[in-house]
Amino acid sequence: MLSANDIRDRIHDIVEGLFRNIPSGLGSRRKDIRLTYSELRAVLKKGAHWAASNGFGNASDIKHIEDRGCLEEADPDAVSDRAYERGKDQLGTLGSGNHFVEVGYIAEIFDEAAASDFGLFPGQVTVMIHTGSRGLGYQVCDESIRHMLSASAKYGIDLVDRQLCCAPLSSPEGSRYFSAMAAAANYAFANRQMITHWVRETFQQVFQASEASLGLSLVYDVCHNIAKKEKHSVNGKEMTLCVHRKGATRAFPPGHRLVPDRYRNAGQPVFVPGDMGRASYVLAGTRRAMEETFGSTCHGAGRVMSRNQAIKTARGRSIPQEMDARGIFVRSASKATLAEEMPEAYKDVSKVVGVVHRAGISKLVARIVPLGAIKG
Repeated sequence: MLSANDIRDRIHDIVEGLFRNIPSGLGSRRKDIRLTYSELRAVLKKGAHWAASNGFGNASDIKHIEDRGCLEEADPDAVSDRAYERGKDQLGTLGSGNHFVEVGYIAEIFDEAAASDFGLFPGQVTVMIHTGSRGLGYQVCDESIRHMLSASAKYGIDLVDRQLCCAPLSSPEGSRYFSAMAAAANYAFANRQMITHWVRETFQQVFQASEASLGLSLVYDVCHNIAKKEKHSVNGKEMTLCVHRKGATRAFPPGHRLVPDRYRNAGQPVFVPGDMGRASYVLAGTRRAMEETFGSTCHGAGRVMSRNQAIKTARGRSIPQEMDARGIFVRSASKATLAEEMPEAYKDVSKVVGVVHRAGISKLVARIVPLGAIKG
């Protein structure tokens, strides 16, 4: 098991290795993996299972992924040829903007029992991955908005904002969207699983040690910006609902059947990333979240500056040097990305998680301090 002291002098090697092994940024592609049409269909149908069966991970990983890494409602036929074209050589890559692979360590434990269930201890090295379905998912979304705008008018749905366009889930338009979205989610599951594999390879290369001895096990893979069919209590009656979490994640409680067995006593692991200069947090789901927020909590810190405003604010500054002065080594596909993602562009995540903890919709487990990161 690696501790912070084991990697402080090697963080440059680790981050450079990650940057070399994981293509990052807008339009990034893998030269070593280019899927055929039939292979990509299998990814859209099987998700993380496709990745694990092709050598990118193992059965233990699958147990610790939301919905075991595959949404069964996915229909590859609901995904357009243009989306296929965009996705065929982006699997295993890191998206642009706020997507990242961040290396840090556990600086503080708030709940020792939950931390123990999650396999976390003070000083432990962590790696957090944030990316999704890349150009394929963007294309699915872009096309679906156009279709849903027509559907909203067709079904007499008044919109206060065009981005809230929608259709009944039982309608042809709603059903097709859900199937395409699920396919994109499966692509994202496979994408993160493959990146997890290359994270492990990078650490093995740097430390010349085995995966087991380095403690490179997956804690959890949690989704956000996704719709799920779930059972919830509404006015005392259990109902099947479609819960769309935008900028939010599941926070299912102890005992819930969809929480992995290993975490059943603690509740589902929840990850709330902050900015690259301060901290990120591990929390656990609660029963109050099921009662008040359909089993949901926040996804991240949230921005206080637009991307354009952040770029203007960063003009004349060297964000990499500023991060280095904090003891954090960062690499990025572009200088603009680092400007957009500078710490002051975000809310203080400590205040954000304090709110959800006091509200009882997720409980604090651990605080992670960054040491290095690659950004898209």
